[in-house]
Amino acid sequence: MSGRKRTLEAISFELVMTVIAVIALLIIIAPSLVVLIVSFTSGFSLRFPPPGYSLRWYVELSNAWQLHFAAKNSLIVALWATGLSVVLGVAAALAISRSQALSARLLDSLFMSPLVLPALAFGLAALMLFSLVGLPVSPLTLVIGHTVVCVPYVVRNTVAALAQLEPTLLESSAVLGASRLYTFRRIVLPLIRPGIIAGAFIAFMSSFDNVPVSLFLRDAATDMLPIRMWQDLEGKLDVTIAALSGVLIIATVALVAVMERVTGLSRRLTN
Repeated sequence: MSGRKRTLEAISFELVMTVIAVIALLIIIAPSLVVLIVSFTSGFSLRFPPPGYSLRWYVELSNAWQLHFAAKNSLIVALWATGLSVVLGVAAALAISRSQALSARLLDSLFMSPLVLPALAFGLAALMLFSLVGLPVSPLTLVIGHTVVCVPYVVRNTVAALAQLEPTLLESSAVLGASRLYTFRRIVLPLIRPGIIAGAFIAFMSSFDNVPVSLFLRDAATDMLPIRMWQDLEGKLDVTIAALSGVLIIATVALVAVMERVTGLSRRLTN
């Protein structure tokens, strides 16, 4: 009887958790599905369900030069921020991953602090700092600001990858006479490469989609895609934005699938 009771309890627990997981998944996915469906509307307004279906707004998107310009700026800034984040993040992870010193723990907390601070507060603080040092807002300030908020993703994923690295491999390499640079290049780097790639991917997506930092650190000539989309929706509810959102959703899902295949992204995010 007790075994049957435990079985019933296990089944009921799994059933409740499954229902909760399905509800949570629907809450997360539903907004994206609504936008994706609306992007194929044949009407002139954002309405769900659409009165009809057409690809007209995807065709219109090819002529939206302002969105093209903003997307190009966002892509360039995201690439620069990701590259700098990888260099700084990997170096920081190597320095703090296996150290138990208090300074290493403090550095780890410092690198993670941009994830704790409110993004708007950081953007305003960065703007004030650049004003004090006499650096006007420009694409350079955008790259610096985005790099600061992207480095933690690279650090965390690289540290997780380094934690799985067997110390005996490094010891064996040293015993055989290999230099530290050779050991890093031929042993450490190939083994932690999936973690670096996963961190770089998350950093790129975070930079490309960043609004708070871009609001404060861009100049009038540097139009960023998320801000342009926000302004167009606020001013005229342009259906072309729904088509662009559809493109971004499909591209993001495809990239996540590729990253999952290459690096096991979901597993690394839960480590």
